[in-house]
Amino acid sequence: MSATPRSTRREFLQGKAAADALVHSVDDCASLEALPHLAPESYLLQLSRRAMACKFEIFLNAGQYPRATEAALSALDLVDRLEDQLSVYREHSEVSRLNRRAAQEAVSVEAGLFVLLEQAVRIFNDTQGAYDITAAPLSNVWGFTRRAGSVPAPDALAKAAARVGSQYLELDGRSASVRFLCPGLEINLGSIGKGYALDRCAELLVAEGINDFLLHGGNSSVLARGAHASLLPEQGWSVGVRDPLRPDHRLGQLQVKDRALATSGSGTQYFVHGGRRYGHILDPRSGWPAEGILSASVLAPTAAEADALSTAFYVMGPELAREYCTRHPQLAAIILCPGARQGSLEQHVIGLDEQEWSEIATG
Repeated sequence: MSATPRSTRREFLQGKAAADALVHSVDDCASLEALPHLAPESYLLQLSRRAMACKFEIFLNAGQYPRATEAALSALDLVDRLEDQLSVYREHSEVSRLNRRAAQEAVSVEAGLFVLLEQAVRIFNDTQGAYDITAAPLSNVWGFTRRAGSVPAPDALAKAAARVGSQYLELDGRSASVRFLCPGLEINLGSIGKGYALDRCAELLVAEGINDFLLHGGNSSVLARGAHASLLPEQGWSVGVRDPLRPDHRLGQLQVKDRALATSGSGTQYFVHGGRRYGHILDPRSGWPAEGILSASVLAPTAAEADALSTAFYVMGPELAREYCTRHPQLAAIILCPGARQGSLEQHVIGLDEQEWSEIATG
């Protein structure tokens, strides 16, 4: 691994240190799924924080906005507050309180959370159940919640499946309240929460008059507004997408402007049993791990929608994903499947032209 570069205080304040740090993260980190590309002469202001079990980062053109640092720190503070609201791993969180009480009574929730739940239920209906925020019992019975995967007994799987289904979520818009119509139902917003946090951060930055930035949560959820200073305004930001079979290689490059990008895959969370690989992304309709897909990337107007649909498209597969995008022309997707030859990829590029997506030639 190369040495970390030294920088002067002046370079740091100008954003050069942030640019150098980002270049080193590109060179040294093999786990990145999507990341901004820098022209050598351009500088970025970079701020980051650990939250939601990953690193959130904000990139801004250095020197463009006088209050950029203060606004970015406020956005990261907001991520902390949202994690405190959404995490099922914090007993005092609003979502944990909802899971404890909503089967007995209607529970009023904060307005933003209610809108997020409405969006999740809408996507559940639109994908015919391929996306479901109530699928936690299935993850539990498969052992993925504990990161100790194992094939469940048929009766245990059936009992878990009986407690899954967003059709059992009763949302009352008049009182912004939620009730569970099935005993044992619980929600987990891990598949949409990072995107929602990015959307809320973007709202805060825009309200502060900042219109050119790139945000990401764990590299798999990205939101871009405006453009990088080294690119034409219509190009937005260049974001790399990695090869799921060779994580240290980039498969291609996307131009992202005023959109969000999310990628789902099971490259790191899986187990092997009886010679068969079982990934952590489950099909809520069958209760079994989804198969036949290596990764699904979705471009959407909001990061929450991109997050949820990347999971749904991983479950649905390329043909149903293409049909979905046809009905929703504001979306685009890249679905990667195993190719006919061992070690090869079959690409399904949906709704993107050559100005938006360019594959990187490999030797």
